[in-house]
Amino acid sequence: MTNNKNNIRALDPFLEREREQYEHPLPSREYILQVLAEHGVPIEQEDLCALLQIELHEEELFTRRLRAMERDGQIMRNRKRAICVMDKLDLVKGKVQGHPDGFGFLIPEDGSDDLVLSAKEMHKALHGDIVMVRVGGTDRRGRREASIVEVLEHANTRVVGRLYEDHGILFVVAENRRISQDILVAPGEQNGALAGQVVILEIMQQPNKHAQPIGRVVEVLGNYGDSGMEIEIALRKHDLPYEFPHDAKHQAEQFSAQVQAESYAGREDVRELPLVTIDGETARDFDDAVYCEPSGSGFRLVVAIADVSAYVQPGDPLDKEALNRSTSVYFPRRVIPMLPEELSNGLCSINPNVERLCMVCDMQISADGVIERYRFYPSVMVSKARLTYNQVADMLANPQGEIAQQYAGVLPHINHLYTLFQTLLLARGKRGAIDFETVETQMIFNDQGKIEKIVPVHRNDAHKLIEECMLAANVCAAGFLHDHEHPVLYRVHEGPTPEKLEAVREFFKEFGLELGGGDEPQAGDYAKLLKQIKGRPDYALLQTVMLRSLRQARYAPENAGHFGLGYEAYAHFTSPIRRYPDLLVHRAIKAVLKGSQYKPSEKWDALGVHCSQNERRADDATRDVEAWLKCFYMRDHLGNVYDGTISSVTGFGLFITLDDLFVEGLVHVSELGSDYFHFDATKHQMLGEHSGKRYRLGDRVRVQVVRVDMESTKIDFVLESVISESPAGTPGEAGELDVSKKAGAWGGSHAPKKPKKAHKHHG
Repeated sequence: MTNNKNNIRALDPFLEREREQYEHPLPSREYILQVLAEHGVPIEQEDLCALLQIELHEEELFTRRLRAMERDGQIMRNRKRAICVMDKLDLVKGKVQGHPDGFGFLIPEDGSDDLVLSAKEMHKALHGDIVMVRVGGTDRRGRREASIVEVLEHANTRVVGRLYEDHGILFVVAENRRISQDILVAPGEQNGALAGQVVILEIMQQPNKHAQPIGRVVEVLGNYGDSGMEIEIALRKHDLPYEFPHDAKHQAEQFSAQVQAESYAGREDVRELPLVTIDGETARDFDDAVYCEPSGSGFRLVVAIADVSAYVQPGDPLDKEALNRSTSVYFPRRVIPMLPEELSNGLCSINPNVERLCMVCDMQISADGVIERYRFYPSVMVSKARLTYNQVADMLANPQGEIAQQYAGVLPHINHLYTLFQTLLLARGKRGAIDFETVETQMIFNDQGKIEKIVPVHRNDAHKLIEECMLAANVCAAGFLHDHEHPVLYRVHEGPTPEKLEAVREFFKEFGLELGGGDEPQAGDYAKLLKQIKGRPDYALLQTVMLRSLRQARYAPENAGHFGLGYEAYAHFTSPIRRYPDLLVHRAIKAVLKGSQYKPSEKWDALGVHCSQNERRADDATRDVEAWLKCFYMRDHLGNVYDGTISSVTGFGLFITLDDLFVEGLVHVSELGSDYFHFDATKHQMLGEHSGKRYRLGDRVRVQVVRVDMESTKIDFVLESVISESPAGTPGEAGELDVSKKAGAWGGSHAPKKPKKAHKHHG
């Protein structure tokens, strides 16, 4: 038997690998699949064990390997529990993506086209589950359908939702609308929760084709309208870490409140340099300081960034949690930091008049805005002032004013910064960077934590000044690591896909306009067209079309450049307090300075995907909170009539943004009039079949607020009248851009929204 076993095992092409990894090697996965394929038909596990001469003491380990192969979708068991090779069954593995209307999609793991899952099929699984499906026919819209054969991995163990009672039966409706199934609460498992309250439900029984999911209430968050409840829901709905693990908190608490003298070793002393921080009025974490002086015919620009890598070491508890979070999350009135406050607001925050460790990017910039040389070095510094954007703007506008006199010691350096900013701005234009103009808004809250009003935020030259300084440092970081051939996560922003490029060009043809650049337009081609349309009545429309033709920025180790900013290489260096990729860049730069190489715990590709996903997760959670707050705010405006602009056109209606309130709502297609209205994706319009009535993005309308649904965070309008519109192809015309309302290049749903302080770290 032993010889026979050895003969069979010896045929395993991966035997040596198994021997290196395991003291008692089993047949490799590849060999098991080979044997199963050669056998030709499904086989019982007992027979497979005999075929591979699995001995009694090996059976448990062998069973574990088979289970792992099942989880990974390599094999499965049929109804008779016989083992089948998945490839022989023509099954597809993928992730379930639910839809609020009850149906869903299968996103195949192999990258092939999505498959439709009917509402009936969605009873077998929940959003996010990993499943195996069998491809069937097509639905009435010609899309390929699939049926779920097996759920390989359940994604949801806990959900946040609202508790309801119907005829004595308790159930929870998940806040994540992609989970469209009601989850029953097991008898006696409501944990004191009352109908209408928001709860955390632990799923005890996952759904199947015969039964609904069942769970138990493990936490009662409170009433739906409680102050701050919208954030508590968003944290749990998007699975955002909001409490630091004990070991990370303990590590943070061990740091001294002041920089220790022994930390100065190997650092340049720039404590006498008049560096200052410039941030918003409400900022609490200061991660960058700047200084500028004339140098020859050009300038010396010093950008000092908090040296987080001096405290957060690879693999320690703080590092693991920072990677887990990847980014700070900025909700209205609350921040979920990437690092504990002992660091983010304390030791790593460049507060005024205290010593801080920093990483410096010291640049020599020519009179025409070209970075001629630069160097990086670790340092110790002291910020001479904590300035705000409004203070700096006032100092520049009123050099003899009260604020200018208060900060007379740093005023000359502020003036140098402003002169450099003007130079960099000219260089930006020559480079061809795209400068989209968008309106950002700020929520003003009352004492009860609800919105009092929403106001536009106007960026002054101080905002732009700091942005240009940060861009310069980020470009140097990317160039430094690229030149030294050190791996890093670049901030990648690619140009339009061929499909989007064709669509945007077709759209502009109607206006007699052309986007240059052939098959591969550059940022300069976009910038040239933006300059050409400047001042037109339809400028906002045309700019939005261009913006939405671009792809979303992401982190990746492959340097594909930053299209929007017009840089060949770009990396995030300036915010290691709140972004993990910046921390990685700091570690890589330090490694190069020491003549070594930094090797992270995970592969760079995986880190890029992880950080990009968590960035989008944070954006989604922030949007959810803002939408809930706006709905709550609009309950006091029911019945009121407002002027607004069509901000998006879809097959089911028009989204309108109100002028004075900066809130968006929907005019459903059924409210457009007694006609059949058709959405034209090419001409970006909603057109009445008989009346010829046209509604296009950018048209000015007057609407009435008729419904606010807090549970679905939807606001409904009805159309009162059209204020202004234009016939096709003339100035003032509008068009739909993105039916799915997915994020644009910088993450907004209709216009790019930037996280707090992102004006300093563009892209």
